[in-house]
Amino acid sequence: MRHLIPGLLALGLALAGTAGAQVLDEGMVKLETGDDARGWDAVGKLVMGKNGFCTGALIGPQLVLTAAHCLYDKTTGVQVRPEEIEFQAGFRNGRAVAYRGVSRAVTHPDYRYGATDKLDRVSGDLALLELNQPIRLPSLEPFETGAAPVEGDPVGVVSYAQHREEAPSIQEACEVLADERRALILTCSVDFGSSGAPVFTFKDGVARVVSVISAKAEVDGRKVSIAVPLAEPLVKLRAALEDSKAGSAGGAGAVRMISGGNGAGAKFVRP
Repeated sequence: MRHLIPGLLALGLALAGTAGAQVLDEGMVKLETGDDARGWDAVGKLVMGKNGFCTGALIGPQLVLTAAHCLYDKTTGVQVRPEEIEFQAGFRNGRAVAYRGVSRAVTHPDYRYGATDKLDRVSGDLALLELNQPIRLPSLEPFETGAAPVEGDPVGVVSYAQHREEAPSIQEACEVLADERRALILTCSVDFGSSGAPVFTFKDGVARVVSVISAKAEVDGRKVSIAVPLAEPLVKLRAALEDSKAGSAGGAGAVRMISGGNGAGAKFVRP
């Protein structure tokens, strides 16, 4: 296994963020029609009020997984209020399969929004959003989750991004270049807007979410993406969501800041 941390310190790292025009990278396919997108409608666009958008994935009828840094205003470093977020499941060509608001949002307890160290800015970059109503449609099944991939494993990504925000795109032919407990380096192509995009493994005909896109980067001039492994952090995320519910039972603020802080860098801005 390659040692990831020195490589990350040398990366030109940018939190992945957005914008239209369709010259896609090699190996990436735009899911423009219902037939193209069949099975992928649980991936959606997260519209963050007036702050742009990220990508998210439904992993339960009422739970969306995304990147933690998506929840912060890039100018002020303040968390975006849940009521300003909308999940547009299967959004393509101006319409979504389902629209839902967000009632609650939590970040991973280890995430530090204001961290200056590049690895720390990626580590724990995960968030769970609770929708204001569950999505229960026969054509829109939440994704299963699975164990983190290791170096050499094939993976795929479905995301929205800059110049392709009107429909999701899938890249099924990328792989893990290096793995470390806190982060993965992938050959998958991402851009601003891809933050929070699900990384999939494919086994026995089932696509499972195993990681979440956090940043785009370069290693020795090669474009790569940085992703956060999911399996262990997801347990903490679910616990944080439950703690948030208990903590706000009396009607306190809509977002409980589990961990994080002010700092530069967000989904559309190079740190």
